[in-house]
Amino acid sequence: MPLLDFFWTMMIFFLWIIWIWLLITVFIDVFRDKSLSGIAKALWIALLVFFPLFGVLVYLIVRGDEMHERQVEYATAVRKRQEEYVRELAGDGGTSIAEELAKLAELRDTGVLTDDEFAKLKAKLLA
Repeated sequence: MPLLDFFWTMMIFFLWIIWIWLLITVFIDVFRDKSLSGIAKALWIALLVFFPLFGVLVYLIVRGDEMHERQVEYATAVRKRQEEYVRELAGDGGTSIAEELAKLAELRDTGVLTDDEFAKLKAKLLA
C-alpha cells in the first residue's frame, strides 16, 4: 500500500505543477495580448485571481486559439531581434578580413594612417 500512496502523492504533485504552469501561461498571455483593453485585462486578471480554475477554463475556451498565435508571433519577434543583434555585432555582415586589410592599406597609402597605426590595426584584425 505505501507504493500506491507514493504514486498518488507524485501524481497530485505533478498535476499541481502543471496547474501552476498553466495559470502563469494564461497570465502572460493576458498581458501580451494587444487587442485587449486595460479594462478587459483587469477583468480577466480579477477572474483568474478570484476564481482560478473557472477563469483558466473560460479563458482557454474563449481565447485559447489566439494564445498559440500570440506565442508564435512573440517567438518570431525574439528570433528576429536575435538575428539583428548578431548582424550588428558582426559589423557590415559582408566584409571579410581581406577587404578590411585592403581598406587599411589604402588608408596607409593615402597618408591617413602611419605605419605604426597600420601595424597595430592589422594585428588587431588578424587576432
